[in-house]
Amino acid sequence: MKLQPLGERVVIKPSAAEEKKYGSIIIPDTAKEKPQTGEVVAVGTDEEMLKHIQVGDTVIYAKYGGTEIKIEGEEMIILRESDILAVKTKKSK
Repeated sequence: MKLQPLGERVVIKPSAAEEKKYGSIIIPDTAKEKPQTGEVVAVGTDEEMLKHIQVGDTVIYAKYGGTEIKIEGEEMIILRESDILAVKTKKSK
């Protein structure tokens, strides 16, 4: 993927939604709640942000934050740094 977000933006690949089942009833995709976690696949150019968020980190983001896009058939979200609530780093820094 050749996408470089600008400034304090990041590109996130959302985690897959869990399939929920109640007894023998399967909840359809349209009724499932979207996940609010994902993996960082690209980071913007803001120097201060680069100290905290890196490609490969898992993040928790605001429920209605960002812009959903589709790149090479995959769903992605472009978020501002302020929409990211927490970061679980790939490795300790």
